[in-house]
Amino acid sequence: MATHTRPAPETLPVTLADVQAAHARIADQIVRTPTFISKTLSDLTGATVYLKFENLQFTAAYKERGALNTLLQLPAGTSGVIAASAGNHAQGLAYHANRLGIPATIVMPTNTPTVKVTQTEGHGATVVLFGDTFDAAYAHARELEVERGLTFVHPFDDARVIAGQGTVAIEMLKDVPSIDTFLTPIGGGGLISGMAVVAAAADHPIEVIGVEAELFPSMYNRINGTNMPCAGDTLAEGIAVKEPGAITSRMVGALVDDIVLVSERSLEQAVSLLLQIEKTVVEGAGAAGLAALLQHPERFAGKTVGVVLCGGNIDTRLLANVLLRDLARSGRLARLRIRLQDQPGALFNVARIFDAERVNIIEIYHQRVFTTLPAKGLITDVECETRDRAHLDRLIAALRVGGYEVSTVELA
Repeated sequence: MATHTRPAPETLPVTLADVQAAHARIADQIVRTPTFISKTLSDLTGATVYLKFENLQFTAAYKERGALNTLLQLPAGTSGVIAASAGNHAQGLAYHANRLGIPATIVMPTNTPTVKVTQTEGHGATVVLFGDTFDAAYAHARELEVERGLTFVHPFDDARVIAGQGTVAIEMLKDVPSIDTFLTPIGGGGLISGMAVVAAAADHPIEVIGVEAELFPSMYNRINGTNMPCAGDTLAEGIAVKEPGAITSRMVGALVDDIVLVSERSLEQAVSLLLQIEKTVVEGAGAAGLAALLQHPERFAGKTVGVVLCGGNIDTRLLANVLLRDLARSGRLARLRIRLQDQPGALFNVARIFDAERVNIIEIYHQRVFTTLPAKGLITDVECETRDRAHLDRLIAALRVGGYEVSTVELA
């Protein structure tokens, strides 16, 4: 993305004054989440990394900010609000609408993680599941808006929402004035638009970098004039938006310096590292900033980077899969395929090598029929647990010294 000439603040739909007013309006009704340095992640990436723990909001996401700022500006007598959301906007709007006594209806895609549906209903909202994508849910919500006389609250393409989300940056710079780079996830663009307004008005240059999943580069396409596909099962479903907003696209084009794309593997690694190192649960979209640091370390080396952990609502079964896959990729969990002779003592002799190398056997799978080996041969898959990749390599070497044909069953 080319370097932009900053426009005059008054020409944009959201100004610093709007963000400051939003912060004054909502500050006593949301959690003042901390911004902490991560020494370990800083050492790992080569940047000085500060994390803003927005996953500690009551609904575990920053979306409360924009939703609340909008609700507090609705006309008296509003009969109810409706929104389309993949989850976090739904929860933020439902929670604060219920708290303020405003009925809320949320239209969610049918593939929304169960944890987000359950939590949204738990906040008193009526949930309508419709369509496989945000765009389908959005279209249905606009139909219900007219049919039921409700007020639509957009998850990102609304100046009040953008101003509310921008309050994240106000707090980060108050806590860490030395930040020179904001690394922010982009779905529809509300968060980065609000943060970029604050960055543009700072007393020192702050680079604003957006992060999108490689599977959903919608804002990247819009800003750069590309036409990469937006589809697939991304871990970062919270930013899996096919069409960014009109307001946010204008603001991103004017104020954001660059957009980087991250792979699913980087997203998985980031989620896992945040749990292991920071002891905090973050969903895929919330880990996108760290994923960019991991995948593009040269881009941020030496910078003081503020990363927003924007959400923590991840399905527990999905989280378990991510953690196990990370163990496998790091060599701490492995499946070895070993060729044996189908005779007494064969497995015992293999197990002795595992014991000698102090490797824990988790599961054993025999395959005698569906194999190209002779009838007296068999394939045995052994799932095992090692300390690290070097420990696994020593086990494999010992098996081969013992005369066994062995290979690893790798993850994609």
